[in-house]
Formats: sequence, C-alpha cells, structure tokens
Amino acid sequence: MIFISEIGLNYNNNFNLCYELIKQSKLSGADFVKFQLGWRGKPDEINFFDYERIAKLHDWANYFEINIMFSIFNEEAYNLIKQFNPKNIKIASRTLVEDINLCKKIIDLGVKTFISLGMWEDKLNLPFSNKKISYLWCKSTYPNSLEDLKKLPKQFNEDSKNPIEGFSDHSIGIETALIAIARGATIIEKHFTLDKSDNFIRDHSLSATPDEFRQLVTLGKDINKKIKHGV
Repeated sequence: MIFISEIGLNYNNNFNLCYELIKQSKLSGADFVKFQLGWRGKPDEINFFDYERIAKLHDWANYFEINIMFSIFNEEAYNLIKQFNPKNIKIASRTLVEDINLCKKIIDLGVKTFISLGMWEDKLNLPFSNKKISYLWCKSTYPNSLEDLKKLPKQFNEDSKNPIEGFSDHSIGIETALIAIARGATIIEKHFTLDKSDNFIRDHSLSATPDEFRQLVTLGKDINKKIKHGV
C-alpha cells in the first residue's frame, strides 16, 4: 500500500506551515507528501514556489524521512522540478487533458509517475502504457458527491486493459477510500489538513486531519493484508 498526503494549497500561503504539515503527514503514516507546482503559482498568487522554497521542502521531507512529490501543471513547473532530479512525479488530470505533450516529456524522464484521471472522461481507455506509470481514479469535484462516486471502480487492478491501481479521494471522510482499498486499490491519495474548518481554501473541508489520516492508514493496511490472505 502507498498513502499520499496531498498538502496542495492547504498551507494557506504560509510557507512555514509546510514544515508542520510534512511532520504531521509522516506521523500519520503517509509514504509521500505532495504539493502542486504551477497551479496558482505566480509570485503574487497563493501557491508560489521558486527554487529556494522547493529546496527547503526537500530538506524538511528528508529530515522527517518521508518521500516528496509534486503535481506538475505547466512547462515552467516541469523545468523547475527537473533541477531536483525527482524520483517520483505526479501528472495532474488538468495537465493530462490540456497538455498531452508535456505529459509525454514527464513520462520520458523515466521515473515513477502517478497520473490522476479526474478530468479524463474515458477511464476505460488510458493514454499511456508504461510499467512506471500508476493511474489513480478520481473525480474532479470538490467535494465529491455520492452521485460522483457511483462510478468508483468495482475492482481496481482488474486487468492490463484497465490498470487503475489507486484512488485520489476528494470525498468528505475516509470511508470512500476504505471502500476503494476493499476493492483492490493499492494507492490512496487524500488531501491533508490541520483544521477542516479552515475556509482559506475549499480543500480543507474534504481533507483528512492527522487523526483521520492515521486511521485511514491503519485500517487500509489491515484491509489490504486480509485481501492478500484471501479474505
């Protein structure tokens, strides 16, 4: 199982808060912390990262011994993250539908690549086939409604024609992520926050707190283990 703590914009344009979010993600059992690079990322916007800030995020992640990853939204973000020789990278669903050539460049880096399918309509026909690619089922609504989630795969990792391995969860609570794990998902991405009542940005309400994320990891790993033993 892989658990990704999606910090995204939940640091509320307070860069120093990233330290605590990374720390709490590690303590909650996450394997990765993830940020968004190139989305609302101009110097006067709320998600600005330059080389120095990205280097600091790497330092903090290394200190807490947790993997760090970035969703790439544009060419500028791609050129910036390349300077850090990433071992893992995320293709946001917006990038997938708006800039397929950039996606090809990212995949050509030859590193482990996670691809979100939130805005990709035909989830039975996926654009790339590569052993280093992992697809995550997703619905790009914030938060997901029950209607949105009716198309959640009944079986993940079903076959080579439908190799969706994981779930990028925009629903409220951890229940849907646990359903996905029970259906065979082996990668879970969930937004992470220190305060769900924070209204600085909409993502807080659909995020997991440290306690909720820890519960997701504990229960999720137990479910996965039981599935592996034939339950």
